[in-house]
Amino acid sequence: MIDLLVVALAFGAIFVVELPDKTFIATLVMSTKMRPLFVWIGVGLAFLVQTGVAVGVGKAASFLPEQLIHSVAALMFVIGAVILFREARSADEDEAGQEEEYAAKADSAAHGFKVIATSFVVLFAAEWGDLSQLLTISLVAKYDDPVSVFLGAWGALLTVSGLAVIVGRLLLQRVRLSVLHYVGATVCVLMALLTVWEMTR
Repeated sequence: MIDLLVVALAFGAIFVVELPDKTFIATLVMSTKMRPLFVWIGVGLAFLVQTGVAVGVGKAASFLPEQLIHSVAALMFVIGAVILFREARSADEDEAGQEEEYAAKADSAAHGFKVIATSFVVLFAAEWGDLSQLLTISLVAKYDDPVSVFLGAWGALLTVSGLAVIVGRLLLQRVRLSVLHYVGATVCVLMALLTVWEMTR
């Protein structure tokens, strides 16, 4: 049975953490160099595999004692907040360098399956062990609802990558990358507090 509250929590947490992430920049840059729809398909498939792996690890972790699971989940959210706060300071300066890096990996002459494969490989490598994947593991372990977390997390990743493809450049012109980092960090802090509150009820 799908729990819509868990889906919504997973979607919200992963969305705000992923929005300022390097994968957003990678998708944006590749979509300017190659066919945007094929880039989004390749990125979506990479996210599908990554989310599936995270959910599997999270499900295995759910067999640990409940108090330990909640403690680790709270710690992961705190670590996520610290990482995002620290990265926020240099996010705006690093953006140009990241764009150059992913532009070099994109092949403007590529089309069809090659675009999908290139996008898959670039995002698969960039996302491995990423904060959003670690938070997905924590959410599955915490709520013991792999299907709902999977739907929320993958939906969030597809939405973020879709935004990068469609309005990514416009969004970055309107909102500084550092601001997105601070928003993501704040949500991580709130999730940590929620987890602690649930432990002490």
